[in-house]
Amino acid sequence: HYPHNLELEGRYPVREVWEQAQQMWQHLRAQPLPEHPAGDIPTFLIVGHSGINRSLIGTALGLSYEAYARIGQNNCAISVLNFPNGWDGSVQLESLNLTAHLGTCLPPKTTGVRLLLVRHGETEWNRQQRFQGQRDIPLNENGQRQASQAAAFLKDIPLDLAFSSPLKRPWETAMAILDGHSSPKDGQAALGLEAIADLQEISHGEWEGLYEHEIEASYPGQLAAWQSDPASVQMPDGENLGQVWERSHLAWQDIVRKTENHDPNADALVVAHDAVNKAIISQLFDLDSTAFWHFKQGNGAVTVIDYPFGLAEYPILRSLNITSHIGGVIDCTAAGAL
Repeated sequence: HYPHNLELEGRYPVREVWEQAQQMWQHLRAQPLPEHPAGDIPTFLIVGHSGINRSLIGTALGLSYEAYARIGQNNCAISVLNFPNGWDGSVQLESLNLTAHLGTCLPPKTTGVRLLLVRHGETEWNRQQRFQGQRDIPLNENGQRQASQAAAFLKDIPLDLAFSSPLKRPWETAMAILDGHSSPKDGQAALGLEAIADLQEISHGEWEGLYEHEIEASYPGQLAAWQSDPASVQMPDGENLGQVWERSHLAWQDIVRKTENHDPNADALVVAHDAVNKAIISQLFDLDSTAFWHFKQGNGAVTVIDYPFGLAEYPILRSLNITSHIGGVIDCTAAGAL
């Protein structure tokens, strides 16, 4: 369960491959980026092995080698890392361990609890890049389509329980998935959907309903702070990320306990929002709110979290931000405001 502590003749293989990955990134940072047309993004293909791939992903995100076993990697799976500001800037894990092209929409499950964490489909405010927060904005036509695509993608995946933020956009997404589910697990009745208040999106307070240029006009410099150092921002008459981290943690622990109490090998659906999902994923690696931009969550995307060793042990991020059912390997969903 703790491969980073494995010692072989005085050597620690996992710690060594972690260091090897760090040296790889240092080597790449020393290389000039290739010439490319204006507006195009240079793309690098790296093909490796399970151990080095886990280490490359972990070190790019600044994780310690203890995260090695918490990162899923299957044969021929695809992961995508973004470096929006070049090699020396922040890093975003856009997707992890995609397997849909192999004929398995999700990586195989072993034992223990599995939770499918889904972000709601698109709203018109997402498309307009308008801050919605806890405003109860429904799905737009494209968001309804994304919810249906997620439903088709997951229709044959067994489910025991389902949870959602009570706001319309995740609730509609969850109901589409449940309505499209081909058959309840083990012949049980159609699943009910439980509302979890603490899964609601971050409260943007006075920012809600505003566009970015309106926020900048009324709160100079705060939008730039949100984009560069979001953990430092207190939303006026709203929340800060520390509060979102705290309530997301409580909600997630409650969901995981309920799922395991239902059955130690149960599978549950959880549908929530961008900030909440990012908080949940970050805390799988014991990261605080400064890691907010590390993990991408697209509209209608699916993330897979396993607890193969029980709740007393660490979880595994088996897959992150699967959007294969919506547009392919690269996440092309709306990059609008929360």
